[in-house]
Amino acid sequence: MIKLLLLLSLAAEPPIAPGLLEKGATLPPPPPQAILKYLGEYGSEAKKIYLAERGGKLTCLIDSTDLSELEPTGRGRYHFPKASRHAGAEIRMEAKGLRLGKEFYPRLPEPNRNFRVEMQKPLEELLKIAAASAAPTQPEGLLPPDLVDLRGLPAAIHFDIRYATANNFMAAPLYSKAGAFAQRPVAEALVEAHRWLAQFGYGLLIHDAYRPWKVTKMFWEATPVRQRNFVANPATGSRHNRGCAIDLSMYDLKTGQAVETVSGYDEMSDRAYPEYPGGTSQQRWLRGLLRKALEDRGFKVNSDEWWHFDYKDWSRYPVMDLSFEQLGSR
Repeated sequence: MIKLLLLLSLAAEPPIAPGLLEKGATLPPPPPQAILKYLGEYGSEAKKIYLAERGGKLTCLIDSTDLSELEPTGRGRYHFPKASRHAGAEIRMEAKGLRLGKEFYPRLPEPNRNFRVEMQKPLEELLKIAAASAAPTQPEGLLPPDLVDLRGLPAAIHFDIRYATANNFMAAPLYSKAGAFAQRPVAEALVEAHRWLAQFGYGLLIHDAYRPWKVTKMFWEATPVRQRNFVANPATGSRHNRGCAIDLSMYDLKTGQAVETVSGYDEMSDRAYPEYPGGTSQQRWLRGLLRKALEDRGFKVNSDEWWHFDYKDWSRYPVMDLSFEQLGSR
């Protein structure tokens, strides 16, 4: 249901705005402080209302298809426009939620941007399971791996390899070192994307690239079944295991700081979806800019994660379970 809702919302705001096709397109202005405090999700998983900012205005997405720019009528009060299916109805903002007519929708807690999964097994057990497991057998005729160290690329790409630290959804270092490797065509496409983004004042910020298969196995075993759409099935291996997937965001070339995104990296929530309709115009514009930079160069965004991009030829490469020490010694 949530994905249908998100896709229907695109009629009002495509994920890649036409303005991004023009050199010099600029970031939308920040949202007015008066409405910033209202942005978020209200109600329940069964019936959810999204309040977002578009063009400096407070907008409401309700009943899957009704995306409306609300008309302020007083302090904390808004009306739906005539074109809305809720025309004339009033939204009244309250301390713990909002009231639509006589019905109250509590404000839902915002997911933590430093997301931590509810571990299904302790880390010590996960390590043992991974050590005793083997990657799936690969078919014949695949291309030989040609992994490139992304840190040596001729571009000022930044790196924040979360799995080499405790700052990740499992709250523990899972990589022995901060490695960032990808197949050569992937690396070349990343350089092109990074250079294209420079005209807008941004550069790539990479969180993950090649991932050893045993780490994918640990992710799967650690993650609750209800959230396994955010991790790859080790039975088939992931595109990260093939050196053909990249997790990334952007940084500001002037300040060196990471951009503010719709959700946190590896946040297992609705906000991770590439078409999530909430947040601010700035956040969605930046998400769209990143998507255009990558998809114009042979990548495709993952349907569950705005930060995850798969390269077009991923199926031509084998699943690998090489450690970063092994890669560094090649």
